[in-house]
Amino acid sequence: MKIAIDGPAGAGKSSIAKLVARQLGFIYIDTGAMYRASALYAIENGIEICEKSFTKEVLDRIKIDIEYDEDGQKIILCGKDVSKRIREADVSIGASNIAVIPAVRLKLVELQRELAEGHDVIMDGRDIGTYVLPDAELKIFLTASSDERAKRRLKELHEKGQTADFEQVKRDIEYRDKNDSEREFAPLRQADDAILVDTTTMSIDDVKNCILKLAKEKM
Repeated sequence: MKIAIDGPAGAGKSSIAKLVARQLGFIYIDTGAMYRASALYAIENGIEICEKSFTKEVLDRIKIDIEYDEDGQKIILCGKDVSKRIREADVSIGASNIAVIPAVRLKLVELQRELAEGHDVIMDGRDIGTYVLPDAELKIFLTASSDERAKRRLKELHEKGQTADFEQVKRDIEYRDKNDSEREFAPLRQADDAILVDTTTMSIDDVKNCILKLAKEKM
């Protein structure tokens, strides 16, 4: 079985997907982390994040692996664990910018489909239900107001000991929303057969239980 969770930045997709995957015994695939890792590669190697920079030669050098241990999923970039680094603000913006580049999306979508083949998976991102896994048995479009998403992101950053300004976090989220929804190739949009879940006034347990109920109905 395949479950696709799409939605804008900061909607809580990854947190919810991890909880649901653990409850159901599914494999969780964080597609956003793959774009973040690709952006980090560009940042660390002085590569301008634009379409002309990502030639086949450059793309072939970007090696992304997903490993699992008792602590959960780890993102490995060219042999190095970058799970924490890819959550920082510069990489978040870089990921949104790199996601509009068709060659990058094609490379990562191929990898995502390979990972999903032959397994019970829950995958979250921007175009999972519409493009990556259009045949997913359950599709969820998870959203929340931009203010609420900014509050959640700010809380997450503070818990990690990082300083941040609410208005800047909100601007970053709105910038990513615009980038994701207006890109030409596989833009962020709700699939025709996806179920809309607005989490603005919901607790994380409420959202988890809602999706578990939907999943069990499908199963």
